[in-house]
Amino acid sequence: MMGTVKKVLHGDFNKRKAFLFLITAIVTLIVWNLPADVFGIAGLTVIQQRVIAIFVMAVMLWLTEAIPAWATSVGIIFVLLFFVSSSAFNFMQGEGASGQLLDYQGVMACFADPTIILFLGGFIIAIAATKSGLDAVMAKALITPFGNKSESVLLGFMLITGIFSMFISNTATAAMMLTFLTPVFKALPANGKGRIALTMAIPIGANLGGMGTPIGTPPNAFAFKTLNDLGMGVSFGQWALIMAPMVIIMLFIAWFIVKKLFPFSQKTIEIKIETHTEWNWRTWVVAITFLVTIILWICGKYIGVNANTTAMLPIAVFAVTGVITAEDLKDIDWGVIWMVAGGFALGLAMNGTGLAETAVKSIPFASWNPLVILIVSGLICYLLSNFISNTATAALLIPILTVVCQGMGDSLLPIGGTPTVLIGIAVAASCAMTLPISTPPNAIAYSTGLIQQKDMSKAGLLVGLVSMVIGYAILITFCKLGVL
Repeated sequence: MMGTVKKVLHGDFNKRKAFLFLITAIVTLIVWNLPADVFGIAGLTVIQQRVIAIFVMAVMLWLTEAIPAWATSVGIIFVLLFFVSSSAFNFMQGEGASGQLLDYQGVMACFADPTIILFLGGFIIAIAATKSGLDAVMAKALITPFGNKSESVLLGFMLITGIFSMFISNTATAAMMLTFLTPVFKALPANGKGRIALTMAIPIGANLGGMGTPIGTPPNAFAFKTLNDLGMGVSFGQWALIMAPMVIIMLFIAWFIVKKLFPFSQKTIEIKIETHTEWNWRTWVVAITFLVTIILWICGKYIGVNANTTAMLPIAVFAVTGVITAEDLKDIDWGVIWMVAGGFALGLAMNGTGLAETAVKSIPFASWNPLVILIVSGLICYLLSNFISNTATAALLIPILTVVCQGMGDSLLPIGGTPTVLIGIAVAASCAMTLPISTPPNAIAYSTGLIQQKDMSKAGLLVGLVSMVIGYAILITFCKLGVL
């Protein structure tokens, strides 16, 4: 019995992670207490230096994964509240700190930011669709037109996964679509490459599809919120108008690449997606609400209702009608919500303390080459997102690049301005799909045992880099036209 208790108490202790956490704490304290002139930023204040130290802490914790990614976000909000806000310890509000402290209510409000509500609306729709069986009905209806030719079936699964991922968590979409593939695999040769092609179609479709709307992935949400905070007024419909067709183009190119890398030996496949949905009033409530929500997301700007407000529609309707219960709320990925909130808090800290403005005035950003900034930031995001959470990567890069973009001003116009750079980060994050650890859809696909890491790396690298080139080219073109 004592042995069991000790195992429970000490079994989760990881010496390596504890060491990394200790190193992070030491480095953070060093940065916190360095002389201000070390940073080379004229006019840097005590509070602004603390924000830099907190940013360093976030970078190290997210990169090393010494603690879970969502826990890092909790830590960011905690440190900001206790040491940088108007509700900080008294000795932290002394000389050199007054006038620049963050409003503690503003820090706490990061968890209830309108963009968070937008994400919650997406999660609620996904739960309701799964619970009602509407997701299976939609998948069956959408896949049927593709017939039974193997390559057409591959295209069908890739496109449908991509479309679903625009509105539903790409993790949930990947899990659902792989379930539908189980009976298809039985009709394919066990040693053929067709199984690899179909399995790879799901994570590729999910990763690329997430770019299509502001709720597709958390990096989209960061870019969407930041652009609107900067007064650029990007709507859900404007984003989808450019990004959704771009995703479709990427999916067709990805299909061509995958079918060439893993050719089918069997020319036809019989598809059987079983649905057990009873069309009662609740099913109709989910279907109609889903449709109305999408219409309002796309067209709401013209009638005065923004995307964040629209997200309350499915939440309210499903709660009032009993489609979603308190028990269903446990299925929301609260870890992602916390991560997004932590990223928002970092951005708030950089702007609210005046650090962003001080950096803009102190560093000659305007002399930097805009194309170099675009390419370097995209490649850094792509490389980091292959190894750590793309949400964490976006949370780190977007606040920095916002400062850079503000400092560069009109010199960014040749590449389409700030939207190209910030939305480019969302694109680069979604294109990072080389390893099983790169994205949850990759991990789910790899866990089936039907693909090897070399297969995923080969397809993911080629599709990802080609998609990045296409994505950036389209962004530059449309952002220069002022569409985004």
